[in-house]
Amino acid sequence: MKLKELLETNIDLYGEYPFLFFKEKQYTNVETKEFADQFADGLRRLGISIGDRIIVCMPNCPEVIFTYQGITGAGAVIVPVMFTLHPKEIHYIALNSGAKAVITSSHVCQTVEKALEGLPGKPLVITVDQPTSDNMRNFYDVLSKDNDLHLDERDVKAGDTAVILYTSGTTGSPKGVLLTHKNLYSNAANSAKHNEYERGTTLGVLPLAHVYGLTVSNVCFLTGSSIVVFPKFDVKEVFETIEKYQVKSFSAVPAMIHALVSYPYADNYNTASLESVGSGSAPLPVALLKAFEQKFAAKVYEGYGLSEAAPVVTAHRKGFPIKPGSVGFPIPGVTVKIVDDLGHEVPKGEVGELIIYGENVTSGYYQNPEETNRVIKNSWLFTGDMARVDDEGYIYIVDRKKDLIIRGGFNVYPRDIEEILNAHEVVFEAAVVGVPDERMGEELVACVVKKPDTEVTEEELIRYCQDQLAKNKTPRRIVFLDALPRNGVGKILKTHLRKTATELGIL
Repeated sequence: MKLKELLETNIDLYGEYPFLFFKEKQYTNVETKEFADQFADGLRRLGISIGDRIIVCMPNCPEVIFTYQGITGAGAVIVPVMFTLHPKEIHYIALNSGAKAVITSSHVCQTVEKALEGLPGKPLVITVDQPTSDNMRNFYDVLSKDNDLHLDERDVKAGDTAVILYTSGTTGSPKGVLLTHKNLYSNAANSAKHNEYERGTTLGVLPLAHVYGLTVSNVCFLTGSSIVVFPKFDVKEVFETIEKYQVKSFSAVPAMIHALVSYPYADNYNTASLESVGSGSAPLPVALLKAFEQKFAAKVYEGYGLSEAAPVVTAHRKGFPIKPGSVGFPIPGVTVKIVDDLGHEVPKGEVGELIIYGENVTSGYYQNPEETNRVIKNSWLFTGDMARVDDEGYIYIVDRKKDLIIRGGFNVYPRDIEEILNAHEVVFEAAVVGVPDERMGEELVACVVKKPDTEVTEEELIRYCQDQLAKNKTPRRIVFLDALPRNGVGKILKTHLRKTATELGIL
């Protein structure tokens, strides 16, 4: 199925219902389809052709969903871009993708204008909340009311690219992950089946520019659910919305779960309806999982995914025991293996690289055959994530392969140390990195954020680690920070931490 058919099927199955809530506004699924169809025709009138790339760069709002459906309806390709990126990063994406248009809002319009400077052919700029001018068009002025232009459906196939999703570029220039209609549709459908999603109202707190947030919206189409869209994560508004709409479940990232647990006024809201929260995008500390379940009497179903897998690979399931530290089982349609450096499958319990096969797996990176050949081998996706599987089939992500620390010739996985530190009563959160060391090759440095109004010394935390970890896993130094650097979806940026620790010259 193609992404544009999600709304059509949704309406056929569930009839008209309130689909989208945003601040004081609400839109039905039928109204959403009308906006999408009119925008698709408007794009074609502006000369957008099948396969053209269109950047969408703005905070979450209804128009993001309207434009996504409209772009795919026109046969074009969505290029979601986090609005928090630097103009240089957006410039690179616009140049690399050859974008024909950029859809944005007043919130980031200046950033976008700066990003588009110097491009060989300046893309058309469409804003959702500014009037049409010489430099840009307004989204609502682009809408076609005639609907007399019709796309030949035979020209768009399920195997065609629907989305090019650029990676964060922490190891170089961002790479454009090619995701087809089939990749995204099958992943959303299999995720819904695996998690036994029930029809209801959920929270759209994840950025729609991230593949995790995009998939949540696709699941809503498939299950006949409604979604309350947040322009940004606001912990007070999240609690208000859970109470107002009697929300049973939603998807989040660990940083959001941490904010909910830490919110001092959480008890002022009725969260009795909440049954479960899905967690992904970054590792969830076991201590945080337990704290959330104890505070809200709700389950946390941790899963695992990545952009190249559209994105969901594994997740815990209702009716099965939750194993803290595990990311559950592979979802339907996804096969995983854990292999050594030669590509041979390792025995259960042993650590190796996680590789993935399924119709959710990307065909590669846009105009980057070298990187494509590095990660896609015989249709298997080599994730770069180190993992193990237990006797019952539960998957455990040990760490990123690139985050592995080799200290004195021994492999050390930062997450082992982070779990110990995060369980300390004074530690708000922690991240461990390796920095160059002449004697050991690499040395362990723990970056720690303390809870408010608490005190602990470096020596005390090192002794705490020594009591619970092998000597070669004990951090050499502790660095106290006000906050850990994160990207737009809350993933800790360890490249920044390594640079900080190295620049401080703490060893």
